[in-house]
Amino acid sequence: MSRRPLPTPQEALRILAEKRTRPQHRPPPPAGRGLNKLLRDLDDKYGQGPGALQARWREVVGPEIARRTEPVKLVKGRNGGPSSLEIRVAGPSAAIIQHQAHEILARVNLFLGGDGIQKLRIVQGPLRHAPEPPVARRRPPPLDAGQEAQLLQGLAAAPDGKLKQALAALGRGVLRRGG
Repeated sequence: MSRRPLPTPQEALRILAEKRTRPQHRPPPPAGRGLNKLLRDLDDKYGQGPGALQARWREVVGPEIARRTEPVKLVKGRNGGPSSLEIRVAGPSAAIIQHQAHEILARVNLFLGGDGIQKLRIVQGPLRHAPEPPVARRRPPPLDAGQEAQLLQGLAAAPDGKLKQALAALGRGVLRRGG
């Protein structure tokens, strides 16, 4: 087997000019870049969806209503009919929310723009979002020794037991509040 000689620089240039080479591999552009224009067009045509409403529900309706409710879905009306917003309400709060329906609709329409929603559909059920964590309560400072002694002296005539303990706790609470 004989070795083939390497081409000269001129032959190499001729060979490369005649042959088609493969283009360098490029990764595809990020999906978000291609979808941005489409999403903008859809948002202009149909408005913001329930996802935007759900993400900012507390800001739209306020903390009191948001604690008891959550948006479920937006239903577009057929043939230009009235659209509706379905919200889930926790238990007995439905009656309160029903009375605030006009205010909720006004706030939602202000957020979504225009008069897009005309009806509010209330569905009772457990809320999916986690309830707010309880506020940490600070422990009140103890009474000073003089007030504690005066309180115990006033309860000296009471028989020992749960009643005396309850009266002492009540007295401490009243004295802490400045009563």
